[in-house]
Amino acid sequence: MSVALLTGDRPAPAQVVARQVGIEDVRADFSPQAKLQCIHNWRAAGKKVAMVGDGINDAPSLTAADVSIGMGARGSDAALEQADVILMHDKIENVEHAVRLSRRARSIIRQNIAISLGVVFFLIVSALAEKINLTTGVIGHEGSTVIVILNGLRMLLFHGK
Repeated sequence: MSVALLTGDRPAPAQVVARQVGIEDVRADFSPQAKLQCIHNWRAAGKKVAMVGDGINDAPSLTAADVSIGMGARGSDAALEQADVILMHDKIENVEHAVRLSRRARSIIRQNIAISLGVVFFLIVSALAEKINLTTGVIGHEGSTVIVILNGLRMLLFHGK
């Protein structure tokens, strides 16, 4: 994974911000078209691209990215309309938290799909083999639903650690 700072700002302020957040690849004085071209080039090279933006000049790049993240507190309406994810506080460190949160959510979703399909498969095989009756099948199915819900509720405990 690599991180680049593409900005329309002057190089000196861009370098200061990049140093503060640990970004080495800094491209300043970029026009919206140049940002868009970078994203198209990265995607053509087979890379997955996430774009973070807040201004109207970022809207085309947000549209072209695989995942677009808008900064919501002061972001332009155009940028926010194009964003897949909107961060309500304009803090760049929230991007990292959002990535961890989405990875955790994906993991729990996969677990829930495995639980659901596993129980349904087991119940179908058991019913076809006449090993369970209807009541047991319904209890098993509804029990798996409760397990899936409880597993999903674990997201409420997520603090990004």
